[in-house]
Amino acid sequence: MAQSLVIVESVAKTRTINKILGKNYLVKASIGHIKDLPKKRLGVNIENGFEPEYLIIEDKKKVIQELRDLAAKVNEVYLATDPDREGEAIAYHIAEELQNKNHHLHRILFNEITPSAVKEAIAHPTQIDINKVEAQKARRVMDRLVGYQVSPILWKTIYYGDLSAGRVQSVALRLICEREAEIESFVPEEYWSITAHLQGENTEPFYAKLVKIEGKSVKIPDESTAKYYLEDIKKKPFVVADIKRKDVQRKPLPPFTTSTLQQEAARRFGFSAQRIMTIAQQLYEGIELGEEGSTGLITYMRTDSTRVAEEALLQAREYIGLNYGMEYLPEKPQRYKVKASAQDAHEAIRPTSMKREPRKVKKHLTPDQQKIYELIWNRFLASQMKPAIYEQTTIDITAEEYLFRTTGSVIKFRGFLLVYADLEEENNKNKKENDDEYIPSNLTIKERLRLLELLPGQHFTKPPARYTESSLIKELDNLGIGRPSTYAVIISTLFNRKYVDRQERRLVPTELGRTVNAILVEHFPDIFNVEFTAKMEAQLDSVEAGKKSSIQVLQDFYNPFNQALQRVDSKKTHIKQSLLENTGEKCPECGRELVIKWGRNGKFMACSGYPDCKYTRPIEEEQLETEISCDLCGSPMVVKTGKFGRFLACSAYPKCKNTKPLSIGVPCPRENCDGEIVEKRTRRGKIFYGCSRYPDCDFATWNLPVNQPCSQCHNPYLELRVSKAKGEYLYCPKCKAEFPAPKSKT
Repeated sequence: MAQSLVIVESVAKTRTINKILGKNYLVKASIGHIKDLPKKRLGVNIENGFEPEYLIIEDKKKVIQELRDLAAKVNEVYLATDPDREGEAIAYHIAEELQNKNHHLHRILFNEITPSAVKEAIAHPTQIDINKVEAQKARRVMDRLVGYQVSPILWKTIYYGDLSAGRVQSVALRLICEREAEIESFVPEEYWSITAHLQGENTEPFYAKLVKIEGKSVKIPDESTAKYYLEDIKKKPFVVADIKRKDVQRKPLPPFTTSTLQQEAARRFGFSAQRIMTIAQQLYEGIELGEEGSTGLITYMRTDSTRVAEEALLQAREYIGLNYGMEYLPEKPQRYKVKASAQDAHEAIRPTSMKREPRKVKKHLTPDQQKIYELIWNRFLASQMKPAIYEQTTIDITAEEYLFRTTGSVIKFRGFLLVYADLEEENNKNKKENDDEYIPSNLTIKERLRLLELLPGQHFTKPPARYTESSLIKELDNLGIGRPSTYAVIISTLFNRKYVDRQERRLVPTELGRTVNAILVEHFPDIFNVEFTAKMEAQLDSVEAGKKSSIQVLQDFYNPFNQALQRVDSKKTHIKQSLLENTGEKCPECGRELVIKWGRNGKFMACSGYPDCKYTRPIEEEQLETEISCDLCGSPMVVKTGKFGRFLACSAYPKCKNTKPLSIGVPCPRENCDGEIVEKRTRRGKIFYGCSRYPDCDFATWNLPVNQPCSQCHNPYLELRVSKAKGEYLYCPKCKAEFPAPKSKT
């Protein structure tokens, strides 16, 4: 029998740690939390200091019994759960169950699953941090009070079912709904720009934009004003007034925190926050690396600190010097400022060893693991390299009272960009490929320029962009709402509750999401708002720091919350009635008016005399008639929407129940396939495009195919894509060429 028992959270860790510690240690997993609040009652004694009623989770009883039996047979027990609040609470609950079986219980902490870190932790055990346990308890109680007492209000006013309100989740929903309201109320404003196409005596033609008139910023509201200026400018001589050149440094970004990793991976790869965290957890817990066995590749992935251990800094500097040259190495290691609200218990996310280069471990990783690992590797390495240096040129050109300006930059020293080019740099690179970005290098001050043409441009102000998962995480992090480790769960809950949908990676509130948000904002305005939620987050941090008691923080939260609950409780019937929509149509069974209600599957029509009359019927959706005839009866086919998206159905239903997929008019590009591309929807509601002959043909793509061949490689179709930097554009999935999107006819 082993002499010591080590208890971790996940089974995946057991293999890695067992290999490190050897046969004298038995490593077992608790498989997450072993205790939680009861499912069918509040489980919080509000009158007795908000004391939670923790129970052993039903399917963990066997796990606990096994741990008890093992603890009784070994000399020492090491609690090696994760180094955060949740991990501390799990360690505390395990200790409660094992303390009668073994009095030698130790808490150990490590930020990375490597031999040196694990053995160091075993050699220097510590005690359970009660402040962390109290902070986690306060958060759990606070979340239970909100979820358990507000969710029933939604069930009683909207419908009984999969509806929930969460302390942080509801604020995230509010941000998404408020952004959508801003977009809908946005009124575009017209404005014009004027660009001069110029040429110097010894230069290629270049462009300069009008920036000032008589020393004031340009404001051209309409076409007639633009025409006036165009005619006036044509008469003026263009002269180079000033040329400024200066070197500008661009510093590397710090290594990843949980939040910034989620933001960047979501932007680059389109991964959901949940997917990113799952992959990062796999890399942390251990990957089978052939002869090396199960090995942790990155440090702990739940952190909001940018601090890096001295040993890791030295390893990175040595690697940079050997592989890139000393000219890329700063004189001293880069140390990044940790924000005041960060929990600095452990490091930033970084590779555990500079010996495990992405190219060396690639064969052992899945494509998704490789992407995330390489991203973490490159970001960490870049953070310890010298800044990039650009030569920035600004040329001012006057046409008497009109000031035109052209600016550009040329990279002189790539520095960290050799390793990690962020999205801004990629966008700059794309811009430079455009002729408009040419900056002449051999102009002289007072040189007279030749005007080739003046180019007016009509523009309209744009509404704020919808949130993506990446930008929502950034906003929550900036506002101090929630913890980075909870963002993935918050966003996935919004999708699971059908409060939010995804369109082109953008988060769009559903009608149900808007209804839930409207109720919560109207009746709990002081609870579900940014300031109050951020304040509560800071209070929880104070509990962890030992500055406040959990009871005081919960009392500060509960007093205004309970007052709001009592107000809403008296208005439940009124709220429910306010959600009913009158139809003006009579019930065919009793003659009373039909109203529109919410149900588990959306809105439906029901008799206002319920429960005396239980007549209901679905809301008839508008049907778009097509020119396609039914194969069976010849009636016109109509477009309908079902569980998995839009489809064609016979208009003679229910006499004829013929249906077929909705084609987008693009033939399947696979050789020897006579199918058509049709619009489909995943089980979670995401639209994609696939072959109508599935499963005989498995062609599928997330992007809308366009029936236009690629002019470069002759691929039979292009894809319509969209990005913040480029807007809509056409993309060839074969040769990766890009083309302008077709202009709208409207």
